[in-house]
Amino acid sequence: MTLDEPQFTLGIEEEYLLVDKETRSLVVDPPKSLLSDCKELLGNQVTNELLRSQIEIGTKVCNNIQEAREDLVKLRKHVIEVTGRYGIAPIACSTHPFSRWSEQELTPKDRYDLLTTEMQAVARRMVICGMHVHVGISDDELRIDLMSQLTYLLPHLLALSCSSPFWHGEDTGLKSYRLTIFDNLPRTGLPAEFQSYAEYQRHIQILINAGVMEDSTKIWWDIRPSAKYPTLETRIMDVCTRMDDAISLAALLVSTIRMLYRLRIKNQRWREYNPMLIRENRWRAMRYSFDEGLIDFGIGSIVPFKQLLDEFIELTFEDAKSLGCESEVAATKDILSRGTSAHRQLKTYELSIAEGKNSEDALKDVVDMLISETAEGL
Repeated sequence: MTLDEPQFTLGIEEEYLLVDKETRSLVVDPPKSLLSDCKELLGNQVTNELLRSQIEIGTKVCNNIQEAREDLVKLRKHVIEVTGRYGIAPIACSTHPFSRWSEQELTPKDRYDLLTTEMQAVARRMVICGMHVHVGISDDELRIDLMSQLTYLLPHLLALSCSSPFWHGEDTGLKSYRLTIFDNLPRTGLPAEFQSYAEYQRHIQILINAGVMEDSTKIWWDIRPSAKYPTLETRIMDVCTRMDDAISLAALLVSTIRMLYRLRIKNQRWREYNPMLIRENRWRAMRYSFDEGLIDFGIGSIVPFKQLLDEFIELTFEDAKSLGCESEVAATKDILSRGTSAHRQLKTYELSIAEGKNSEDALKDVVDMLISETAEGL
């Protein structure tokens, strides 16, 4: 590597849904003191979200995956502790199994008021949560270059993170229904392709000058140069219910970005494909998670996900070793063996139905599973 090698620092943001421990429904109007109590312990690392039934946490800038784990443990633990005082629990999943968006209340905030006024029902339906991972890359040109190459591997990350199979009490048939909701916003999905940071800025400025957005924080692509930090921000993943899964995927992501940088300094790069093709894998990840494989465009056919993941881990082994996260990257294989949160939610529901419970009670069992797994490993 060169003296100018990026630091590859990490920051993880997670959004949680707040549920009533008795009814298991979303808490439409949580006490205002709940957030202030959280802030007493966590400061600006915790904040509200678009809907009052949501809360967001963000780690500090972490030098490695071990620091990220330590901070994420602290954040989850304190949010669980504070919400528990009010008979509430956070669940780390990207949709609620049965609560309805039309019943939720908006958080009073100028930014959110502007968003819902402009986007109307499209914004009000955003009862969804994600995990955003920031990787520190200060060079603007490098961020644009790596963003274009990393796009190919975004569906692979999504497939391992799925946690939104239910919507309004129905099995949607998708493992990540969240993205069907989020994609209704403009400026979402795969990023546009740019040859330079200057070209990216010119396009952003066109939209700002036209008055359709105030700044680049309104760019909601699956991956983007962060508007606030010198980072590349990956946003495609569902929020992982199990903290260990979140850490494993963050480790795989930062190792992948370092691998792409390593290719670059050898005057090599990951082959870029037409977004039409990447969107097909994105859809397959949303629909099936890893169950039905993804298309390997190098050979032009669908390949079992286990094979793809093995190749993925092998490609990034040198980088994971350099970053000290080999075990965390290797642990992504555990996701295949036990399933994503979406798989486990569906299994919980099916077992409850098999025991003779009705759909309403079975869905409550899913919420109980999510409460338990959100706290697992803390």
